Amino acid sequence: MGLSSIAEKALEQGKGILRLAPTWVPRSFCVPGRRIKLHPDDYYILGGERGGIDERWLSSTTPAENGPLTGENEGLSQIVLEDESGVQKVTLRDAVEELKGQIIGDRLWDQYKSWPMYSKFFDNMGPLPHHIHHRDEHAAMVGQNGKPEAYYFPPQLNNHGGDFPYTFIGIAPGTSKEQIKECLMNFTKGDNKITNYSQAFRLEPGTGWDVPPGMLHAPGSLCTYEPQKASDIFAMYQSLVNEAVIPEELLWKGTPKDRIGDYDLLMEVIDWDLNVNPNLMEKHFMRPKPVKDVAEMEAEGYSENWICYKNEAYSAKELTVFPGQTVTIKDAAAYGMIVMQGHGKLGEWDIETPALIRYGQLTNDEYFVSEKAAVEGVVITNPSKTDPIVILKHFGPGNPDLVL
Repeated sequence: MGLSSIAEKALEQGKGILRLAPTWVPRSFCVPGRRIKLHPDDYYILGGERGGIDERWLSSTTPAENGPLTGENEGLSQIVLEDESGVQKVTLRDAVEELKGQIIGDRLWDQYKSWPMYSKFFDNMGPLPHHIHHRDEHAAMVGQNGKPEAYYFPPQLNNHGGDFPYTFIGIAPGTSKEQIKECLMNFTKGDNKITNYSQAFRLEPGTGWDVPPGMLHAPGSLCTYEPQKASDIFAMYQSLVNEAVIPEELLWKGTPKDRIGDYDLLMEVIDWDLNVNPNLMEKHFMRPKPVKDVAEMEAEGYSENWICYKNEAYSAKELTVFPGQTVTIKDAAAYGMIVMQGHGKLGEWDIETPALIRYGQLTNDEYFVSEKAAVEGVVITNPSKTDPIVILKHFGPGNPDLVL
């Protein structure tokens, strides 16, 4: 069966809702926090050289940038078609290229010719190095898009906080550009101490942060749900974190080959005014915000909050369907979704939250809702007498429902 016929049949089977397979991504510089439900035997299943699996990518049409050992289709979500003839798969990227607006809606297809975001679970035992995602102008130098991203810390995946549940973000007001440049030039001399010039915030499950491109940040060790623009560009600006040495090649990741060694370019990547803002928490911290009147939603059997809402490039909601309720949820745009808690029905699909997943195993917890299905409304039934269904939903740019 050709790619388009698999995608078409899958879209028809789910009546506009596509079932996705789990997409696992290793990082050679990370230690898994072991909170993303992967089987304990499988976190290093790709081999020690690849590093541990500490990410699950969601609704992704973006390949992972993981160096020369990167696997085929690594980072790309796969649509699952399961019928009497067995299991067939096609990448969400190929399906969107074939079916275009039938999946993501004509608005996004006409503007981007792709699904321009993805989300992920990032699950690291310790903190990450202070690093940066490039703005469009600098990312274009290596043929990529700039990358804003957002964080939300799901309570369901944070039974423990890891080694360092604090995030460094930005540059402390009063710091000079010369001080930061000196840190970068000292990258290969041991600890370059760049976080001496930053400030850390304690992380709280059920809240989040928005991180624009050009912002230095060192994510802490909570398991994080991260909606972001479709790009995997970054550069590590901290040389030693949690007693782990960061390879110098990661300092220059995202730098054109003919500019490697140009510390002035690394400084240009930093959006200075953004970083030294003394009101970072006011500007970038996010508490959940109800999508409409709370009493009205409760009367209808559910609650729904915006959890990522400060950037036009993406947005996200947390939907809770109360025990014993059947609801119809309408959205103005296509979205990817992951079931965090509970079980029940989502349109044609049986949904459930696995406690443990083997590498390569299929699940019934991740789906992609086409724009047509979202606008018409998705019927969700929770048969449990005690357990809510909790779903995280990630949207692309320009969500008509989002008011910035």
